[in-house]
Amino acid sequence: MAKNNYSKLLLLIAVLVIIFILSFVLGRYPVPPGQLLSVLAARVFSGIPQTWSPTVETVIFQVRLPRIMAAILVGAALSTAGAAYQGMFKNPLVSPDILGASAGAGFGAALGIYFSFSMFGVQLMAFVWGLVAVSLTYGISTRIRHDKMLALVLAGIMIGSLFTACISLIKYVADPYDKLPAITFWLMGSLASVSPKDIYMALIPILAGTIVLFLLRWRLNVMAMGEEEAQVLGLNTGLLKIAVIFCCTLMTAASVSISGMIGWVGLVIPHLARMIVGPNYQVLLPTSILLGGSYLLLVDDLARLMAAMEIPLGVLTALIGVPFFLYLLLNRRWGWN
Repeated sequence: MAKNNYSKLLLLIAVLVIIFILSFVLGRYPVPPGQLLSVLAARVFSGIPQTWSPTVETVIFQVRLPRIMAAILVGAALSTAGAAYQGMFKNPLVSPDILGASAGAGFGAALGIYFSFSMFGVQLMAFVWGLVAVSLTYGISTRIRHDKMLALVLAGIMIGSLFTACISLIKYVADPYDKLPAITFWLMGSLASVSPKDIYMALIPILAGTIVLFLLRWRLNVMAMGEEEAQVLGLNTGLLKIAVIFCCTLMTAASVSISGMIGWVGLVIPHLARMIVGPNYQVLLPTSILLGGSYLLLVDDLARLMAAMEIPLGVLTALIGVPFFLYLLLNRRWGWN
């Protein structure tokens, strides 16, 4: 890793730490920085006198800490999956939902809400149906004898459209005074109801997918050169594609199951990471993780503070992501390489 890129990673870590601390302080229930440090220190060191109310500890550890960790996890997972997909497909317009994972997870959650499942049941339905959607996409693509990459994309578009139509059907028949608002709000994305249990549920698949992708980083570098070049160099491209798709699907489905459908993170952040450190996956993946976590955490802070009512995350990420991506498309200096 070049010394310059090492310095950039250290800077990104520092930025994430600053946003992490600020996220505890900001909110409708103010927590002064000094009090925050005292509460955190009391959990590590004994003998520190308690000068704060129990409400402060509840706000910090039961409300804000799970939400902050969820924002970092989801942002890192979506941006990492987007970076891996963009290299594998050699396409700058690819995002983590290209194979239908988000649409399938959205259908599962809508179905769970329609049948009045518990929050855990809704999240489990979202996770399972996200996996089912991508499995259908991959199964269909294997039956198409033409360009395999193009077949994957086309099958993903079809499956995504199918599950989107199913979501619309559920919304149409849902109770307009109870179920429909809940489904609609969930689909727009939010971390307002995240609990520590949700973090534990999403952490394992996201961490597993991230570790495997990082272990495959040099193979992703070769794959980004093209499938024929990778085969010439002795790479089993079929097995690699299955591994990347499986890992990205795990990460995307786990993210959507606890946050709802949040777009543009997995599309924009990998571009920004590539602008900063280049296309080498050895440094591109860590950069995507840090940028994605910082970005979604910052967006979540804005969602909590910008208006009297909390703004859905999917709305904000689109409002920020679309102009930024348009700038990238219009600025030839940052063309796809």
